[in-house]
Amino acid sequence: MNIRKDDKVVVLSGKDKGKEGKVLCVSPKTGKVIVEGVNVASRHTKPRKQGEEGGILKVETPLYACKVMVVCPKCGKATRVAHKMDNGKNTRVCKKCGANL
Repeated sequence: MNIRKDDKVVVLSGKDKGKEGKVLCVSPKTGKVIVEGVNVASRHTKPRKQGEEGGILKVETPLYACKVMVVCPKCGKATRVAHKMDNGKNTRVCKKCGANL
């Protein structure tokens, strides 16, 4: 998976197409990511303990990682990710401008 936690990504398809957000959680096993402010669903919750409030909560739900693309912090465009060896360490590089991600 080319996407990591805290990456800035843009959504490529679906109801939230074009929205940008920060990756909150990555699940490589299922191939899904949770992006801040994207794919929001309403969850109805009951109060479980005394004094706790129930109600309708807005929750970000996972979406497939293939539907998002990393945004380069330098050029600000959605880009593919290349990998380059740098002093014996594998680093991620922007395909458009060559900046480290």
